[in-house]
Amino acid sequence: MESRKSPLAGRRAILASMHGKERAIGPVFKEILGVDIEVLGDLDTDQFGTFSGEVERPGTMDEALVAKARHGLKISGLDLAVASEGSFGPHPQMPFIPAGLEKLVLIDAKAGLVAIEHSLDMSPCYASWEARSLSDIADRVHAAGFPRQAMIVRPNAGSPARVQKGIQDFEHLEASIAQAALASSDGLALVQTDMRAHFNPRRMKSIESLARKFADRLSRACPSCEAPGWGVKRTERGLPCSWCGAPTEWVLNEVMGCFVCDNERPELRSDGLSEADPAHCPYCNP
Repeated sequence: MESRKSPLAGRRAILASMHGKERAIGPVFKEILGVDIEVLGDLDTDQFGTFSGEVERPGTMDEALVAKARHGLKISGLDLAVASEGSFGPHPQMPFIPAGLEKLVLIDAKAGLVAIEHSLDMSPCYASWEARSLSDIADRVHAAGFPRQAMIVRPNAGSPARVQKGIQDFEHLEASIAQAALASSDGLALVQTDMRAHFNPRRMKSIESLARKFADRLSRACPSCEAPGWGVKRTERGLPCSWCGAPTEWVLNEVMGCFVCDNERPELRSDGLSEADPAHCPYCNP
């Protein structure tokens, strides 16, 4: 497919990843932006934190994300870098539902641009179980997508240094659970979905979806300063109720903005919805 014209067309970018994310990001950035994604085999991103806990994330999610990309710039010698970071846990508003927050950053050292985009996955492949043996949880790991979806096993009560990652066959999983349970003071193994992208097909799809959203935005230049990245900066609530016209908590406007300058412009919702369901009105349905 022919690439769209974009402010970044013809550039090469280093992807600061060691987990195969180029499979999700590379084709999308090439198609939409005309940017060639490159990876380096000796670029260690685990130093910025691991899901399995051996290395704590230094600082905030955004700080780790930017640090990854800047490390990629330094190691590669290129002036354009991309990095990805994910965080998984209870949904902030609905704690009984798991959620995955994915972020992508693009740093253009030549233009002094640092652009970050995010998405929220409401159904990530993210779960954990305590078990004495594989038979305790065989149905559940199978439902989670095992063996294509890899597992991590460690003692439920013990050092994170004893973790075994990337397990993708039942024999290995059974043996790992038995070993971890034996090493744990409570006799239990902790089994978790491996959240690294190359072992988590659902997460790889989420990163690809975010890459497309990000690339679409980066393909549009700011009408004021011409920097790449004109797109939705934030939303404004207050969509009127279809019965009484009172403002609701539903989004009314999408505020378009730039990653670089202060240029902003409110626009109506991109889906064309002009009224809210009365069920969400504080007056019609208090």
